[in-house]
Amino acid sequence: MPQPSRTELNMTTTQHHTLNERTLADAWADLQAHADAGLALHADAYRLAFSDPEFLLRRETRGIRFQLEMLKPDLDQTQAGVENTVVVFGSARFPSPESAQKSLEEAQQGNDAKALAVAQRKVRNAAYYDQARLFARLVAAYSNARPAAERLFIATGGGPGIMEAANRGAHEMGAPNVGLNIALPHEQSHNPYITPELCFKFHYFALRKMHFMMRAKALVAFPGGFGTLDELFEVITLVQTGKAKPVPIILFGSNYWKRLLNLDVLIEEGAISPDDVSLFQYTDDPQEAWDAIKAFYQLS
Repeated sequence: MPQPSRTELNMTTTQHHTLNERTLADAWADLQAHADAGLALHADAYRLAFSDPEFLLRRETRGIRFQLEMLKPDLDQTQAGVENTVVVFGSARFPSPESAQKSLEEAQQGNDAKALAVAQRKVRNAAYYDQARLFARLVAAYSNARPAAERLFIATGGGPGIMEAANRGAHEMGAPNVGLNIALPHEQSHNPYITPELCFKFHYFALRKMHFMMRAKALVAFPGGFGTLDELFEVITLVQTGKAKPVPIILFGSNYWKRLLNLDVLIEEGAISPDDVSLFQYTDDPQEAWDAIKAFYQLS
């Protein structure tokens, strides 16, 4: 019996691939038609498993959802050439200077002392927004001039505040940047400065934090709340325990962090080793933060 030629094999593979793509498209078109018609989805044993939301959202398929949240951002970043990132953490509540100034002007027109105090605090904290934006511009300016394999990409949690500032700084320099957003009970939308094809949304905090570390070459933590602390100590713990390679960990805003964290207590009580405080450093200057990263990797 004659064997098929290489050309015939390639044609068969192409036809199979096209058929497979059409089958997938048809499955999703069926779901879209239900949505467009305002029809509720009901359990359907005949629906393809991977296009069955009820099935995919069952408790028993949680492991599959873990895998998908791991795989999708990884493949998309690899395809976009994002292999090395500088991660910027910080409060979602620190506004841009423009927004803070507007809030102050509105508060000054009223007689509410509490509202005025809040607006004044926003103006004060907006300085961190500007500094995060400038830091990202420094990273992006360096990376834009480097070969693709040597570039460092700004990555944030994708939300407003400090995260927006860092994405904005990279965007202003024409540099691709990453946002790893999270679905929250009170919806946090992504900021407009993230490169669209690098804007991801997570359900699981654990998978999101894993993606922060997978490509991170440095972490810069600006002042923030519980979320920032969670992310910061996750990284410090991974480095301390040897689960992650040492990376520069920079706490931006020395007055804020030293008031918040009295780590000498941990040393005094023997909860950490004195050398553990060398895992991170403080700074108040965007250029100094960037210089520390360059020095760590001996970048020119």
